[in-house]
Amino acid sequence: MARTFDVILQGGTLVNHDGTGLRDVGIIDGVITEIGDLSREAAGKVIDCKGLHILPGVIDTQVHFREPGLDHKEDLESGSRAAVMGGVTAVFEMPNTNPQTTGADTLADKVRRGHHRMHCDFAFWVGGTHDNLADLAELERLPAAAGIKVFMGSSTGTLLVEDDKGVGDILSRIRRRAAFHCEDEELLRAGKDKRVPGDPRSHPVWRSAEVALTCTRRLIDIARKTRARVHVLHITTAEEMAFLASHKDVASVEATPHHLTLVAPDCYERLGTYAQMNPPVRDDFHRQGVWRGLTNGVVDVLGSDHAPHTREEKEKSYPETPSGMTGVQTLVPIMLDHVNAGRLTLERFVDLTSAGPKRLFGIAGKGRIAAGYDADFTIVDMKKRRTITNDWIASKCGWTPYDGVSVTGWPVGTVVRGETVMWEGELSGPSKGEAVRFEEAL
Repeated sequence: MARTFDVILQGGTLVNHDGTGLRDVGIIDGVITEIGDLSREAAGKVIDCKGLHILPGVIDTQVHFREPGLDHKEDLESGSRAAVMGGVTAVFEMPNTNPQTTGADTLADKVRRGHHRMHCDFAFWVGGTHDNLADLAELERLPAAAGIKVFMGSSTGTLLVEDDKGVGDILSRIRRRAAFHCEDEELLRAGKDKRVPGDPRSHPVWRSAEVALTCTRRLIDIARKTRARVHVLHITTAEEMAFLASHKDVASVEATPHHLTLVAPDCYERLGTYAQMNPPVRDDFHRQGVWRGLTNGVVDVLGSDHAPHTREEKEKSYPETPSGMTGVQTLVPIMLDHVNAGRLTLERFVDLTSAGPKRLFGIAGKGRIAAGYDADFTIVDMKKRRTITNDWIASKCGWTPYDGVSVTGWPVGTVVRGETVMWEGELSGPSKGEAVRFEEAL
């Protein structure tokens, strides 16, 4: 019996867990139903993908969209618009908002705010604190909860669990993989005099490699004692990568495009405080160490750590300036440029941005192109050369550290559950974002 698909992606090169090749994809009711030669099949809509690569939808597992409470610099609508403009189909948003996402009510509020207002699908990290220990086992299993996030070092906001006992108490109460910001708070406090007023080049001197490595070592020791799984965010040092290579049984690892691309002191001399991040961008020795971790398979996922601030905030004098930069919209083009430069394969990029997140966090129905999975696709032109500009950035803050940077490889289309939400740089449909589902919380 002949079928009529809702949508067929036709003539593209599909990059998936089973290889790369010319294959069509048929979609019915937002779900992938057929992969192969569909040139003789009928569809309500055919998307011509000739000359393009069809990737599983890119999942960015670390973004800060600032809503509620900090909406002047970003909100769930504007942040998700930036995501789909850059080819990202789903995001995991962080808890350091105001109020903080630390309870069932604040999580539910974010889900309500995001439903059919965000342009991509979404999940929200729940902040682990000293005060919500008794609730964590329930909180991590609530709808749209990505898991528990813990700040062991102070960054943006007031979420902080700096003591080993506090971290151990959290890990002993949960079952899912928890995410950690690893900077040693005691060393940060002791080293504040290393900050040079007006000079952001001193930022990585204060938030040194020792600060990061000391905290990561502590975390792994606690994880082993509590028999817990941990996810170490935004690794910035060569020493951490070498250390974590020996602890992959308990720890998964994230790298970010800016720590793979920017380098000190150049970035601070060119961009000033616009390059200020926590943990910081470091020198080429550490950048190469992060690349080594990615090449050797230590890195499991890429996250943008999209953390926007307004120009007015970033243009204050260091160290009064907040740390953070935009990144969700540039994750795909920056990393595709690295693919074209031969630093990683397109298949490895897919593993880091779709298969990896699915594997680590137990995402249901996403992360690969297969029958029965959500029809989420990032469609890219690997030959397209474009210059990234501030004008292209959809984030409320309107700037990127890559302004003026030319890249080869560009997101052409973003498809979320069968709906084309971006095509050729234009939003092409209403916002229909829905909560990501997780296998451990179904």
